[in-house]
Amino acid sequence: MEFRLSYRRYRLPFRHPVRTSRGPWAVREGLYVRVERPDGTLGFGEAAPVPGFGAETADGAEAACTALGGTVGDDALSRIPAGHGALRNAMRCAMGGGAGEPRLTSLGVAALLPAGRAALAEAPARAEAGFRVFKWKVGVAGADDEMAMLDDLLASLPPGSKVRLDANGAWNRRTAERWLICAADRPIEFIEQPVAADSQGAADCLLGLATDYPVPIALDESIAGDGDVGRWLNAGWQGYFVIKPLLMGDAPATLAMLEAARARVVFSSALETALGAQSALRTAFAWPGAASALGFGVWPLFADARFDGPRAAPFIRAEDLDRVDPEELWNALT
Repeated sequence: MEFRLSYRRYRLPFRHPVRTSRGPWAVREGLYVRVERPDGTLGFGEAAPVPGFGAETADGAEAACTALGGTVGDDALSRIPAGHGALRNAMRCAMGGGAGEPRLTSLGVAALLPAGRAALAEAPARAEAGFRVFKWKVGVAGADDEMAMLDDLLASLPPGSKVRLDANGAWNRRTAERWLICAADRPIEFIEQPVAADSQGAADCLLGLATDYPVPIALDESIAGDGDVGRWLNAGWQGYFVIKPLLMGDAPATLAMLEAARARVVFSSALETALGAQSALRTAFAWPGAASALGFGVWPLFADARFDGPRAAPFIRAEDLDRVDPEELWNALT
């Protein structure tokens, strides 16, 4: 079969820069792909590489699309160069290889809080809206200051709330150990990527921290592609896997490995637009394992609200995803 392929690049400013340990992130770059299938129907996908997750870039994805040409066959996925997981996923979705049927009607959502003291101002409103799981970006300021802020943050939340601490690889082992000790007697669900994935001895460090301390650790930047999941499973990882479906070049095979291992999985946004979020969330709804709160409480996100995904609420319903119109988003890029 032959498919007619086209793509459109985007560069969309965030409403407010996203602050992480790597500094402010002000603009989201990626591209949409569209294929016209042999039966005349249209399929869409979003390639949205994340800086710091492997070497894939929006420029590289665009170059790979150009190399594919305007007409592709069933072998299109195999023609995409290695290391382009986001583009491979986008093409798979566009060609009709999306997730299966939803297994649940709704899933809980974790609210993303801004880094630093801004979290203290926003958390009460998120709690009032019904959220009970919160994700806080740490590693932006000094550890002592952030630990003091953590207690203020926890004091502002309703009883029974849980907090995920996301360091984005900001700490060395000593600082990570201090945080794990601090978190042990607090309602911390897990600490996400405490040390950098590409630092020397990172794998041994993460495995050691996960063994030595009771607070679970979640891998995020350490899962830059499908092959990383297999390596961590083979290493005996018992913590969480933060899976950004939009970055998985072969999501079905990767999720099958995680399912067979009965792994603890948290599906998370890659700060993509609504088009990619629709396919990523459908993957989460089709997951047969235990459901952790989704890392999709990120909207409103873009200065142009047309590209925001489903409204950030304590729960997302499977039927909410049907309201996203990929063709409308494609046309909005003209």
